[in-house]
Amino acid sequence: MFEDKKVAFYTLGCKLNFSESSTIARQLNEIGFIRNDFNLGADLFVINTCSVTENANKECRRI
Repeated sequence: MFEDKKVAFYTLGCKLNFSESSTIARQLNEIGFIRNDFNLGADLFVINTCSVTENANKECRRI
């Protein structure tokens, strides 16, 4: 269904955010998405952030 579609991730925050992004990436891979570098573009972008830490909050605003 989504063969050869590219997905790119931008993850900020704690270890839980990175774990969640990894889980989402695996699930998307199972239906045909190929992971790509965020800066190279994609058909789908996943931006996973949190605002718990001040640094993550500042970085999120820059995206």
